[in-house]
Amino acid sequence: MSDRFGMKPDEMMRMLSEFRMPAMPDMGGLAEAQRRNLEALSHANRVALEGAQAVARRHMEILQASMAEMTDAIRMMSGTESPQARAARQAELLKSAYERAVANMKEVADLIQTSNSEALSVLNKRFTEAMDEVKTLVAKQQGG
Repeated sequence: MSDRFGMKPDEMMRMLSEFRMPAMPDMGGLAEAQRRNLEALSHANRVALEGAQAVARRHMEILQASMAEMTDAIRMMSGTESPQARAARQAELLKSAYERAVANMKEVADLIQTSNSEALSVLNKRFTEAMDEVKTLVAKQQGG
């Protein structure tokens, strides 16, 4: 007599007796690894938030400085200079404003890149540690 898959009962019993359940992992070790994963994620989020706050602070400082410079430029333009001298002064002010804007954008971009690199570094370090933990766990289960 065989079942609907064409197996005889003694064949099925032999297969079941040879079937081995994988060893249960170290649940305490897994819980500890998960805790470290969450700590790393939390740390990376903190680093990213601090970076975003630094960028926002610097951006506000740049805006305040720009407003002060614009006020000074308007004050200087209200003088009694000749049209040619005023045009030359405007060109110089425009050039220096452009150079400052480019430098400020580079500074803010560098702040963002540094913050992102630090946060990613935290996550990469934890990922490497987690892979080492998995290798150790597998070695323990294999009796090595």
